[in-house]
Amino acid sequence: MKQFIAMIILFASPWTWAEDPISTGYFSNKAVSGYDTVAYFTELRAIEGSAKFKAEYKGADWYFVSKKHLEMFLAEPEKYAPQYGGYCAWAVSANKSFASSDPEQWAIVDGKLYLNYNKSVKQKWNADSALHIDQADQNWPEMMPQ
Repeated sequence: MKQFIAMIILFASPWTWAEDPISTGYFSNKAVSGYDTVAYFTELRAIEGSAKFKAEYKGADWYFVSKKHLEMFLAEPEKYAPQYGGYCAWAVSANKSFASSDPEQWAIVDGKLYLNYNKSVKQKWNADSALHIDQADQNWPEMMPQ
């Protein structure tokens, strides 16, 4: 019985519920659901990447449409990686919580990529993106243990 209780305590501990620094799927290790983060900047649209052009960064797999995009990302990953690890920017701002994001619901503001959960959440974020960015920038360090 003591072992059973110890297992419950272990699995209920905060360490087991900590989020990864990069949002990935439940059954996948793909960052941004496999979309090419460089393409948001160069093509100004969401484009799915290919396993042919893949890199590992911060424990997640990142996919790209070309060798050129892969190389651009590897040269400056912080420039192209979405803010808040690709978690929903509005959720980080408004709820100080982790929520997945839809790679089709994106924005680039001041040279940084932001993703949101869905279209209606992105509309909330768009209503005052500057405020949400400020709030999320304050919340994110507290949400990610160093």
